[in-house]
Amino acid sequence: MKPQFDRPMMRRVAVLLLGAGVCAGAAALACADDASFASVATLSNASGEDIYSRICQGCHMPHGEGAVGAGHYPKLAGSITLASWQYVALTVLAGRNGMPAFSAAADQVWDGPTVHLSDAQVADVVNYVRSHFGNSYKDRVTASQVAMLPHPAIAAAP
Repeated sequence: MKPQFDRPMMRRVAVLLLGAGVCAGAAALACADDASFASVATLSNASGEDIYSRICQGCHMPHGEGAVGAGHYPKLAGSITLASWQYVALTVLAGRNGMPAFSAAADQVWDGPTVHLSDAQVADVVNYVRSHFGNSYKDRVTASQVAMLPHPAIAAAP
């Protein structure tokens, strides 16, 4: 019998994996409920590659190959769904299928710590995944283009 997982459980798993990836890369031991956890992705000098390695690769794997286990984490490597930068950016902003929304305010908590990415950081990570892992999409998204997209997590904030 295959176990069934609901969305809140998937969010908790994603947050735990995210925390594990952040903690693994930290020089000092940190936990997901540590005050520094939510600010990891708000580093102003984090590149798209840094953001991917600190946040995304915990689920999508280091080479974008995706994973199946406690949940389904789509592969990014050689993915035709990345042809639309808007699709990728909206997925990062709003979350999808248990993936947390990274446009939520940094002080907002959604089933665990919330990591907020600025529009520039969303653009950087979108450009990174669209130009790595066997993807060669040449058009680059800018922070101003991301800013024009809906930011559902901010709109949903109480």
